[in-house]
Amino acid sequence: MENMPAQLIKGGAYSDERGGLRYFNAFDMQPVKRVYIITHPDETIVRAWQGHQKETKWFLVTKGCFQFVLLQPDNWVNPSPQQNLEHFTIHANDNAVLQVPAGYVNGFKANEPDSELMVFSDFGLEDSKQDDFRFDSSLWYKWQ
Repeated sequence: MENMPAQLIKGGAYSDERGGLRYFNAFDMQPVKRVYIITHPDETIVRAWQGHQKETKWFLVTKGCFQFVLLQPDNWVNPSPQQNLEHFTIHANDNAVLQVPAGYVNGFKANEPDSELMVFSDFGLEDSKQDDFRFDSSLWYKWQ
């Protein structure tokens, strides 16, 4: 069964004499059950590979820039080292939310020091733990 593809949900920005705001009106938050923030103090930290067969996540870069690499594994127990990878580089000022649907594995790293990422999930923590798959960070991609 093929899952829906990963996608960027574009937002926008507005500013006037009072200041500015960024908005993400196309991001339907109805399924969101929890939110957390990840900070990367430097560009050497890699978080890879974690995935979920049933859980969807959305990533919003709130500060700095992140590089994301995604894939749909051919096998969740013993996946092939050759996979089709999807790449996204997202800056905080891009005003975009990256939707990573169920059925994907993701990895990411900051491209700038002190980058920050807000993560939204449609699963509570206990349900997420039951749907958590992790693989070695060097399995599919050479992080630089």
